[in-house]
Amino acid sequence: MSKCHSRGCGHEEKDPRHHPGADDARLKEQLANIKHKILVMSGKGGVGKTSVAVYLALGLAQRGYRVGLLDVDLHGPDVPRMLGIEGSLGMDNNRYLIPYSYDHFLQVVSIECLMPDRDEAVIWRGPLKHSFIQQAISQVNWGPLDFLVIDSPPGTGDEPLSVAQTIEGAQAIIVTTPQEVSLADVRKAINFCRKVAMPILGLVENMSGLVCPRCGEEILLFSQGGGQKTASMMQVPLLASLPFDLRVVQGGDTGQPLLANPGESPFVKALGGLLEEVEERLEKRDSQVMVKSKAILPSEGWMNSGNTLKIAIPVAGGLLCNHFGHCEEFAIIQVKEGEILTKEYHTPPPHEPGVLPRWLGDLGVNLIIAGGMGQRALGLFAERGITVVTGAPAQAPETLIKHYLAGTLVTGPNVCDH
Repeated sequence: MSKCHSRGCGHEEKDPRHHPGADDARLKEQLANIKHKILVMSGKGGVGKTSVAVYLALGLAQRGYRVGLLDVDLHGPDVPRMLGIEGSLGMDNNRYLIPYSYDHFLQVVSIECLMPDRDEAVIWRGPLKHSFIQQAISQVNWGPLDFLVIDSPPGTGDEPLSVAQTIEGAQAIIVTTPQEVSLADVRKAINFCRKVAMPILGLVENMSGLVCPRCGEEILLFSQGGGQKTASMMQVPLLASLPFDLRVVQGGDTGQPLLANPGESPFVKALGGLLEEVEERLEKRDSQVMVKSKAILPSEGWMNSGNTLKIAIPVAGGLLCNHFGHCEEFAIIQVKEGEILTKEYHTPPPHEPGVLPRWLGDLGVNLIIAGGMGQRALGLFAERGITVVTGAPAQAPETLIKHYLAGTLVTGPNVCDH
């Protein structure tokens, strides 16, 4: 990268020796060396999103993982200050940026490390932001990583959208606080992830309570239980509830994170639970099956004959409903030669044994994409020659169809395997 000399910008333009084709190849090469990409985002500011991103990265590094921490909160890059990082980033012999080595396991890149004046305002529109995020991967020598933790600004604007479009395989952790005004915004963040087909690893409720350092009594600063309520309503996991700890604030102000000297911190204890949840859920996702369309579509001869594939998806609130027999309606989508021809919504008949297989069969359905289905129902559909895919995520029908036809539909366990 070379410096842009526009006053008040601080933008890093591409080295002239780099061109779009080379950058794209380098981007894919870099992403292939990063096992897990985690975007930490929030619906609104002031919920401690950056603190969660920093401590998530620190905690994973303490567990021996190779971790990169990328700060794309371009208008408010706080990561360097929270970690006590100063100075600029260097370059290797190939003129790729070298991340700041916080320790043997953690590397950090932030826009602040590329600006001559750390108090200079970044005044960019969307295209420059998108370019920076691409270059922060393609023109940085990250090396092989177990985790890349990405701290984005609050909301659902340019930066998280660019991450979704640029960093293939990114998964979201969404941070909120218990009060309703924050939860209303986090629901927007959840819907954003679903619209851009970004998997949601889970929700983190931050500042869930303050443990008084004198008497040990818990003080509920922002109500209680809102994170769990939202997680249940939006069908996403609640990864952890992190209490407010004054020492976390003090550590962020001084650039000395609490993990360096945790003592008996309720925050650090809860953080351990968050790290275990992240490890466990990612391990499960690693074992999930990538469903390839040709493995579950009708025969090649059937497909080449010009026939129409008719797909049924149980829906509630516009998204796939895990409870197949108790959904609000079914989206019935006709597909021919990889293109969606029609989409209709049908209210199902009362749920009784054997009714849905017969009803969907009469509608001409060839394939069902579902979250879960009992073994008896699976057998009844098989008898009618209807293929069933279970373990699909709670996404919009069009998104599921797009991934299915592309052979990139990721499925988990059958959530109703009984």
